[in-house]
Amino acid sequence: MAFLSEELLSTIHSRAARHDAENVFPFDDLEDLKGAGYLGAFVPTEFGGGGLNLQEIAAEQTRLAKASPGTALGINMHQIIVGLGAHLVRSGNARGEAILRDAVDGQLFGFGISEPGNDLVLFGSTSSAEPDGEGGYSFTGTKIFNSLAPAWDKLLTFGRDDSGQDGVKSVFAILGRDGGGIEFKDDWDTLGMRSTQSQTLLLAGARAPESQILTRTDPGPSADPVVFGIFAHFEILLAATYAGIGERAIEVAVEHVKTRKSVKNQTVYANDPDIRWRIASAALEMNAVGPQIRELAHDVDAGVDRGAMWMPQLSAAKNAAAEASLRTVEQCLRACGGSSYYSKHELSRLYRDVVAGLFQPSDQESLHGAWASALLGPVTD
Repeated sequence: MAFLSEELLSTIHSRAARHDAENVFPFDDLEDLKGAGYLGAFVPTEFGGGGLNLQEIAAEQTRLAKASPGTALGINMHQIIVGLGAHLVRSGNARGEAILRDAVDGQLFGFGISEPGNDLVLFGSTSSAEPDGEGGYSFTGTKIFNSLAPAWDKLLTFGRDDSGQDGVKSVFAILGRDGGGIEFKDDWDTLGMRSTQSQTLLLAGARAPESQILTRTDPGPSADPVVFGIFAHFEILLAATYAGIGERAIEVAVEHVKTRKSVKNQTVYANDPDIRWRIASAALEMNAVGPQIRELAHDVDAGVDRGAMWMPQLSAAKNAAAEASLRTVEQCLRACGGSSYYSKHELSRLYRDVVAGLFQPSDQESLHGAWASALLGPVTD
């Protein structure tokens, strides 16, 4: 099911180079996506949304990334939280309903999880979560890679609660933008994915009342619906977004080599066997990505129990997509020659954008560690 029209995607694509060059947030894209109902596309129909399942929203994210990777990666964070809301409802946690209703009402969700120097990422916070005695919490700490920073209305975040007799707990909550205790740093000047404007966020006693607390749970990999819901939707939708970059690079390269002429061979490069091999190799890389995404998305929606392999397999799909897309863009650059090195060439921008996939969790180190532990058990003395 295609939710976004080709006309809308074409319009978004026409703006992508400017947003990148000017290092600005794509407010115009956001307004068009809101107008198309995309903020509620992933919300179940019983809550007034578009009713797309995880496979379908992943496919839409791939299409959007082909038009504008930065816009897609930014809105991806919103869709992750909407997916979490639906997962919570299916799991019997009614707190997910507020997320779904807010998304249908046009509220934009930001994602405030990553912290400087914290390689635990989702599995343990360096920010503090202090209880207010009424079931709510105040959050203090620094969050980085906060996509949609200029525009989000509500923020998913978490912190560490050391106050209880039951030990250290991770507290996940939804913060309002206007609730106080939130400061942004205008510091997003990066190699690629510039239009995400993923600025650093400083929390200084930002308060979430009890009604906005999603869970209080043990740190670490967990079957807690909040932790698993965030992790699953993050990895699958990130994979789908990076897949769009790889697929778009192939489209650009195919068109380019049909007109790029070889003086030596007196024909277009599309007839050169080496160039044909490069582009075919790139397409083969990407051909293996989609099935992983679709299978995992189906199983998340269906509530399939993959046990201890769930998180390693989700991480593997994200890494497969990001790494395949990086290799694909490189092959396409080689096929298109020196002109693709110029900033005005779309492949130049796609190359800078795809590199962001190296830095988003799960990285290769944690992926291999998780698989080694699953296969070999813990390291022994």
